Amino acid sequence: MSPAITDSPPPTAPAPAAGDGWALFLDIDGTLLEHHRDPTGVVVDQDLRDLLTRLDRRLGGAVAVISGRSLASIDTLFQPMRLRAGGLFGIEMRLSPADPAVAAPEPPALAALAARAHAEFGHVRSIVIERKGPVLAIHTGPAPGTLDEVTRLAKAALPGLPPGYRIVEGNVGVELMPAQALKGDAVGRFMATEPFKGRRPIFIGDDVPDEHAFESVHRLGGVAVKVGRPEQATAAPYALADVAAVRAWLGDPQFPLLDRLARQEGRPLPATETPPRLSRMAGLM
Repeated sequence: MSPAITDSPPPTAPAPAAGDGWALFLDIDGTLLEHHRDPTGVVVDQDLRDLLTRLDRRLGGAVAVISGRSLASIDTLFQPMRLRAGGLFGIEMRLSPADPAVAAPEPPALAALAARAHAEFGHVRSIVIERKGPVLAIHTGPAPGTLDEVTRLAKAALPGLPPGYRIVEGNVGVELMPAQALKGDAVGRFMATEPFKGRRPIFIGDDVPDEHAFESVHRLGGVAVKVGRPEQATAAPYALADVAAVRAWLGDPQFPLLDRLARQEGRPLPATETPPRLSRMAGLM
């Protein structure tokens, strides 16, 4: 089902007096870090670690990443940091940095499909097959025609997978995942616990699975921000151009995060201001 496009900003609430009124949820690939053909080839720079540390302190710990990566992959990527995180689109949850990363198992039928995908596409350099327990990702990259071939294989295999499995066609490939793999549900679980409880959520993401989280934060009176791809339909009424804009906006020392959002919801920022600012999605009234 195509995500609904809203024609107005999220419901306006009285702006809190301090940063502890907000809860921040961040996608990783395509939002905090550029997409890479092979997800294992991504490297986190120290500037990003420092940025997340500052945000965590500013918001009293109400910062979490929610990603298609597993918790183990997130930990490897950001080590030595341990983040509050929803891995595998929320299948694996770590509500506190002190909690262990418990891996979800891979169903035998999905393992068989992964082997079949390797046999069929292993020779194609642009295709990367990523086994993530109960989630199978087939990254196609920009090679023409490969996405159609991979989608065909996934659709043919879907009836043989456990009940509830679905195909999500993203910006750089397809993923097969169970019904409970929903980023918006992960947001809801975080928002029911401290230090997120009672705050107003912000979700920033760039891809199709993030749309469920956008809709979730709308229902919670929050703010959804889409990164890049302005031509795509989205439930997010706000936009940032790319990864660099996201990191600059989050890290701008001159304008506190909450002030930037409160002002944007009230009126457009003056054109003379130079820091990256949220823009309205194309086509919104």
